[in-house]
Amino acid sequence: MSTLPTPSADAKIHSEQLASLIQHTIKKAGGWIDFAEFMQLALYATALGYYSAGSKKFGKAGDFVTAPEISPLFAQTISKQIAPVLRKTNGDILELGAGTGKLAADILLTLAQLAPELKAVPTQYFILEVSDHLRQVQLETLQKKLPKELMQRVVWLNVLPAAFDGVVIANEVLDAIPVHLVHTTPQGLCERGVAFDGQGFVFEDKPLTDLHLLEVASKLNLPNGYLTEICPAASGLIASLANMLQHGIILMIDYGFAAREYYHPQRNQGTLMCHYQHYAHIDPLINVGLQDITAHVDFTSIAYAGVNHGLALSGFCSQAQFLMNCGILDVMSQVSPHDMARYAPLAAAAQKLLSPAEMGDLFKVIAFSKSFDAPLIGFVSGDKSHTL
Repeated sequence: MSTLPTPSADAKIHSEQLASLIQHTIKKAGGWIDFAEFMQLALYATALGYYSAGSKKFGKAGDFVTAPEISPLFAQTISKQIAPVLRKTNGDILELGAGTGKLAADILLTLAQLAPELKAVPTQYFILEVSDHLRQVQLETLQKKLPKELMQRVVWLNVLPAAFDGVVIANEVLDAIPVHLVHTTPQGLCERGVAFDGQGFVFEDKPLTDLHLLEVASKLNLPNGYLTEICPAASGLIASLANMLQHGIILMIDYGFAAREYYHPQRNQGTLMCHYQHYAHIDPLINVGLQDITAHVDFTSIAYAGVNHGLALSGFCSQAQFLMNCGILDVMSQVSPHDMARYAPLAAAAQKLLSPAEMGDLFKVIAFSKSFDAPLIGFVSGDKSHTL
């Protein structure tokens, strides 16, 4: 890890404070915690976790770049999927984990342009955000970008509403949900957790005793020596969304695979990834509180969770296919290629969003619906639901 940038003195102090909290938690638990608890603390501990503290996370000055940060082109394109659903449901939008607020701002601005009569603009744009810091960032972004009449539609929530009609959006949310690590050994299935050896955090395996994890892991029939992630909390989120949604769709965009590829024999060290100042690496036990920790999404388990809780699976495809189906080229055509000052950034953004070498294939879009039978334009071709 010597190639990683060195944290500043203030960042080191912050990280040491969080490390002390995690050490105390480990000691209180008898010397070991499962990785999901470690990841929860590293990302979400009050005032200290990565998403709870005040460092810049998104964009060039942060640790990674998300699709909404690349260009408004992303929001402008997916708005073409959102608009007809809002018209049909007369519903609202609920965004889970809104990052900087840029996606929310660009969607609201786009919908206002797509429907001057406001029939496709939600009465309210709800944002469910657990981080007080990010709420403030979102507020500042939206106040800068939105006219007053659109700003008044934005409402922040602490919990999911009891019932909801319209469109639920989750862009890069599932990958940040804490995961359990399961390791197959000659002695049987183990759960890989975290201990403290006096110098730093270390991985440590214990026999897998959680009955739900044991059931899920056993069904995977993983070869000896295989390490992977299982995320019950993601399935729990889908169950909660299914219970909440009355009439509309859930649109989730993230990086990951169907189960057949997720648990491929060659992916025997899992998919855990960390991001620190645009450096990607695989050690979640360092720089706690200063780096993002993510795992790729098992979209098959997400699909089963949705269907098992009363949702209809409405589509699954690559981000590139979804954006093409939603008319990203039509959006781009509104700017003349001869106007290079405006067109060149659009073309560069489209390259990142669509290219198989960038976000186009690794990122997937999955959609669920309830009491909504109209086909979704994002999946009119290239739907890969059958692969789940």
